[in-house]
Amino acid sequence: MAPGEEVRLVAPLQGTVVQLPVPIGGAVSVGTIVVVLESMKMEHVVRSPVAGTLTYLDVDVGGLVADGTPLAVVEAGEVVDDAAETVEEVDLDHVRPDLAELFARQALLSDAGRPDVVARRHGQGRRTARENIDDLVDGGSFTEYGGFAIAAQRRRRDVDELIVRTPADGLVGGTARVNGDRFDDEHARCAVVSYDYTVLAGTQGQQNHRKKDRLFELVERLRLPVVLFAEGGGGRPGDTDYAVITGLDTEAFALFGRLSGLVPLVGIASGRCFAGNAALLGCCDVIIATDGASIGMGGPAMIEGGGLGTYLPEEVGPLEVQVPNGVVDLVAADDAGAVDLARRYLSYFQGAVADWDCADQRLLRSAVPEQRLRAYDVRALVEVLADTDSVLELRRGFGPGMVTALARIEGRPVGILANDPTHLGGAIDADGADKAARFLQLCDAHDVPVVSLCDTPGFMVGPEAERTAQVRHVSRMFVVGASLTVPLCTIVLRKGYGLGAQAMAGGSFRSPLFLVAWPSGELGGMGLEGAVRLGFRRELEAVEDPEEREALFASMVELAYEHGKALNVATAYEIDDVIDPAESRRRIVEALRSSPPPPARTGKKRSCVDTW
Repeated sequence: MAPGEEVRLVAPLQGTVVQLPVPIGGAVSVGTIVVVLESMKMEHVVRSPVAGTLTYLDVDVGGLVADGTPLAVVEAGEVVDDAAETVEEVDLDHVRPDLAELFARQALLSDAGRPDVVARRHGQGRRTARENIDDLVDGGSFTEYGGFAIAAQRRRRDVDELIVRTPADGLVGGTARVNGDRFDDEHARCAVVSYDYTVLAGTQGQQNHRKKDRLFELVERLRLPVVLFAEGGGGRPGDTDYAVITGLDTEAFALFGRLSGLVPLVGIASGRCFAGNAALLGCCDVIIATDGASIGMGGPAMIEGGGLGTYLPEEVGPLEVQVPNGVVDLVAADDAGAVDLARRYLSYFQGAVADWDCADQRLLRSAVPEQRLRAYDVRALVEVLADTDSVLELRRGFGPGMVTALARIEGRPVGILANDPTHLGGAIDADGADKAARFLQLCDAHDVPVVSLCDTPGFMVGPEAERTAQVRHVSRMFVVGASLTVPLCTIVLRKGYGLGAQAMAGGSFRSPLFLVAWPSGELGGMGLEGAVRLGFRRELEAVEDPEEREALFASMVELAYEHGKALNVATAYEIDDVIDPAESRRRIVEALRSSPPPPARTGKKRSCVDTW
């Protein structure tokens, strides 16, 4: 623009003139503010597009101007090329006061901003909530929700104190990625919720209940797996900022319970976990606990308040109680071990992996002893059958006659169900049936195929067994097995007798995708010895000499074995095949390849996964 030319400035919108920063005749540069207008409570500036001398038109502070109203004229100065004007550089490192306030508040949330609290926690041999989360999730992927919330106690404590003492109201939660180095973003998505025991003993306050509600609703909407660090003392009576009498209208328990069967739920109990915290923990598909953890539906204060005695926290639900009774699935030495188990558990529901290895499958040929009555280690057998280092057994301390494990075969996640002949000869008791039925629900809910390894003489019988409500418990295997939608592959390792064998096959030998036996397999409506004693009682009783009677019995058993051995049963086509044990993996893989992938879904397949 040539010197002396005039540029007219007009109002960009209707508004009131609130400032005229440059005096009449004053010099302006490119970008100088010459008029400030207010419209709808917002200020809008008019800048000079050229350098020169300013002349206002008929404009006064307080005056109302319409859109397009002429405001001023700038007579261009000696600048020949406006583009040559120096534009004011922005200092990218400048921190405004409002941003500085944010940074200061964020520092109070971080572990670095709470050195005394963190030191006490470390002195107990424990990690902080944020340290556990950082260890679990992929670096930089955690997006926190509600971090600036504080305890609802403004009526009894100073706000500044609450900001310092009750960060995040004792609950750290958000979304993240887990195992992103092995799975794509879609399958690595996850939500993490952790009570913070350093804040009011990890109790459940009004604001952290609201945070859980928000997160659990998001989890349902986005179908995110959840890892819950549940350490804490349950409900908090000290909040004052809400008109609460009972607090029984809290939605978190219903919202979290509704997630069962929709997404994998992983619970971690480290230290003390009581009351409401334990209730959420109990909703999880799997419970991981660290050494020294105490888990109970009521803590010492509640027990004493109910007139039931005085106990130390360590006496309420220690692991020596909660592992054999089936509450705890996995035990870790410490927080780091628990996080590692959680990450590993989630991986089975995140998909297949490309890299895998396995043992020489010919080892399976000798896994079952030739002596048909000799016990063996079925867990060692499972380790050979599955991919190397891929087996994660659940609930090992409960129902020892039934093995339930997640594993991989050629990288594909599978659930493995197996009888353990070292406990009751592999007979299925009430605890074992509960354990198996619940595991089948878990696998079915999350589209994990099942491999069943059968070696059972049947269900446990006798007066003592019936005192455990055996009839109801064992029938769960039929009800759940008949409703499976995932592929089920059954291999009879040795014994496959009676109703127990049918239960290991989903209810019938025709229910699985395939049912095959190893050459060591022996099958029948009931155990051979029992069948001979019942079916040939008269013949045996007719022999007076005990040695002769025992010899007759042995010969009858041998005849029954020949009749019921797998190769003979296969001739009647009551099983699909008899296979070389070394061929087991190939059979499983080909069966899974022949199965269609699970259909895409937005809702649940099952209403829930039974907590027991």
